[in-house]
Amino acid sequence: MSAADTTTPAKVPPPRQAPPPAVPKAPRAQRSPGGAALPWMLLAPCLLILALVLGYPLVRLVTLSFQKFGQSQLWGFQPAESVGFDNFSKVLGDGEFWAVVVRTFVFAAGSVIFTMVVGMLIALLLQRVSGWVKTLINIALVASWGMPIIVATTVFKWLFDSDYGIFNALLSRLPGVDMIGHNWFASGPQGLAVIMLLVVWGAVPFVVITLSAGLTQVPKELEEAARLDGAGSWGVFRYVTLPILKPIVVMLTTLSVIWDMGVFPQVFVMRGGHPEAEFQLLTTYSYDRAFVVNDYAQGSAIALLTVLLLLGVVAVYMRQMLKIGEVE
Repeated sequence: MSAADTTTPAKVPPPRQAPPPAVPKAPRAQRSPGGAALPWMLLAPCLLILALVLGYPLVRLVTLSFQKFGQSQLWGFQPAESVGFDNFSKVLGDGEFWAVVVRTFVFAAGSVIFTMVVGMLIALLLQRVSGWVKTLINIALVASWGMPIIVATTVFKWLFDSDYGIFNALLSRLPGVDMIGHNWFASGPQGLAVIMLLVVWGAVPFVVITLSAGLTQVPKELEEAARLDGAGSWGVFRYVTLPILKPIVVMLTTLSVIWDMGVFPQVFVMRGGHPEAEFQLLTTYSYDRAFVVNDYAQGSAIALLTVLLLLGVVAVYMRQMLKIGEVE
């Protein structure tokens, strides 16, 4: 064996690969000078309309609430005088105002609870019926939702009429019930209950349509898995459906509170333009102070306090939505 055969051949390093050619960077798009201002230019018409429709009345409302402003100031016989917080002191020190506040909160709470419960039940029912039945129900809901408030109030006023009301006639057909000639508006609680039914009847369609759209986003796999784990219908709704619908439920509840605390035409028309003391809500109470007693400053103060209460509801809504966003 020769030395050449026993010598270990030297390892030849692999050929060095050339680096890949550099990819040329795409030229950066140059932002036009008006790009940053374009969104504001598009929003300008909407913001201008909001400023004119909402901004000026709100500023005027705040101004009047700190002045002495009655008929003499309205007709220009006397100048408006600044009185500071006197109007708010008179309103907050009036026991009738606090009775109206409590009545308004009870009325709004009852309306919201009934609206959400009935709306959720109808929305769940729509998931179990056939397509043509769902279509008919949706048509009826949209028709009732699109009915003007004055027309709906007139219909309810006829339904609960003491002499010719259909509701009294139907109740009188029950064994041992005699409601012929019963006046539902003889007492405040019964009359407000009728008005609450009117408010719920007008608000349910929007809630049903919105919740029905939300129910289509609930995964069927989660519901089936919950049923396989032994959950009943209530368990599936509580632990699967409701958590997914929580953002929609919070939004609808907040909107319902704002709308129901601002109820005015239903009470005003149902009582013939002159709501009695036991039918007064914050909106009608502010209207009476301003246009019946002709104390526009005190009416403005009541309206401003109502706005502040509604802003508190909006703050709670925003806090809940932020919590939901953090969890997600």
